[in-house]
Parts: sequence; C-alpha cells; structure tokens
Amino acid sequence: MNIKVLGTGCSKCKTLEKLTREVIGENNITAEISKVEDIVQIMGYGVMATPALVINEKVAVSGRVPSKDEIKKLIEKANHD
Repeated sequence: MNIKVLGTGCSKCKTLEKLTREVIGENNITAEISKVEDIVQIMGYGVMATPALVINEKVAVSGRVPSKDEIKKLIEKANHD
C-alpha cells in the first residue's frame, strides 16, 4: 500500500501526516508513507486544497484533516478495492 500526504508544510499537513502514521502503527498496516510538498506534483493529483491524503494513487480526502477513525476506514476501503 502506498500512502501520500500532500501539503506544503502547514500545520494541518503535518497533523494529517502524524495521524496517518499513528493509524498505520496502531493497526499493524503495511504501508509506505511519503510526504509530497511540491505544488506542481500536488496539482497533478487535481488537489486544489491541502492537506490531502492519497491512497494507492487515488485522492481519498482533501482540504481538511480527517479523524483517525476516518483515516482507518479510508485505508481499509482502499485495501479491499
């Protein structure tokens, strides 16, 4: 599983990355998490508002920080797709 946190480094972006890493760790999910800060790459995903969470190259959420429970559900859903 490949997870990307898109954001230019604002506090919300950092919070999303932190929460995502916590969800991965707490649920023993095998995933590679990376941070994308380049605005051109972010725009390549069609994201106009950060932070955004991309799971397996699909934008799962953008423009807000989801709860840990929501992040877990998004990851589980992506695992079954």
